[in-house]
Amino acid sequence: MSDPSPWYRDLTIGDRAEGRRLDAYLAARFEGWSRTLLAKWIRRGGVQSDARPLKPSSRLRLGERIRIHIPGLAPTEPPPPLPAVLHEDARVLVLDKPPGLLCHPSGHRWAYAVIGLARRARPDHSVELVHRLDRDTSGVLVLTKDKAANVFLKEAVRSRHVHKVYLAIARGLIPWDATDVHAPIGDAADSEIRLRRGVNPDGKQAHTSVRVLRRIPLDPNQSQAPQRDGCTLIELILHTGRTHQIRIHMDHLGFPLLGDKIYGQPDSTFLHFLDFGDDDVVRRAVGFPRQALHCATMTFPHPDHGTVTVHAPLAADLKAILDGAQPGRLDPSHSEGEP
Repeated sequence: MSDPSPWYRDLTIGDRAEGRRLDAYLAARFEGWSRTLLAKWIRRGGVQSDARPLKPSSRLRLGERIRIHIPGLAPTEPPPPLPAVLHEDARVLVLDKPPGLLCHPSGHRWAYAVIGLARRARPDHSVELVHRLDRDTSGVLVLTKDKAANVFLKEAVRSRHVHKVYLAIARGLIPWDATDVHAPIGDAADSEIRLRRGVNPDGKQAHTSVRVLRRIPLDPNQSQAPQRDGCTLIELILHTGRTHQIRIHMDHLGFPLLGDKIYGQPDSTFLHFLDFGDDDVVRRAVGFPRQALHCATMTFPHPDHGTVTVHAPLAADLKAILDGAQPGRLDPSHSEGEP
């Protein structure tokens, strides 16, 4: 492989991979790729390191960064731009994550992710995620630029010294103005979906505060509207940080998020999505291309001193729902009772 693609997948070798053979490590890392096939690609120059030439038998070094140019494991097109920077200083980088972009690569299929884009954009820093947002969730995402800052902020998250405010659009016109949900989250009973969790008395404590910002009645001119009689813009504050907490608690309340393919839907909707993608069947069921969830504000202690508060403007696709609901523009930073 004398002329590798200019696009590549970047991997950093951690403690568990240190000392392993390169071909064995890649075969274990990427499901469905045989060690023999990977060895052929390595010999052709499909895996490279700035520090040294690589062979299938090369023993991996802690902290070494390797670049993969193998089709199917690496990109075939240029990366998207780094998401908009909301705040940056010597130790912290805060981005406005768009919907559809992973925070971190997952599985064996290639996809660009925020962490890789940030590392390319800030090559002189040790960039790491502090927390993650679901692929479909937009908004404030905090990263650090050195290891000590990352340890500090992850501990702040664990000790609940990070304050998050979300905006979401729920299906249906919520009749109440505000509520607090105290409902433990654990395994979902009788579900075929491995990702699904649910309210479970044996689960972990979970607490979410919900406040109605605007009720959006259904446009009578819309012929297809799975969101029943309309939808509701809500503000949510997480007091705990369970996986899928907002989505589970809103489903528990009977007002699942617009666009959610797992919660508020029978298993068959998500299973159909896995088989056929985001087709008309899925769109009719969920009403929107992604779950309508946005991390709007985050306040966190800075590793050096004081606190930082960062706001992300409502994502364009969600704002379009509100702008199209009735004349005028809605500023979600100002709450309203009735529209």
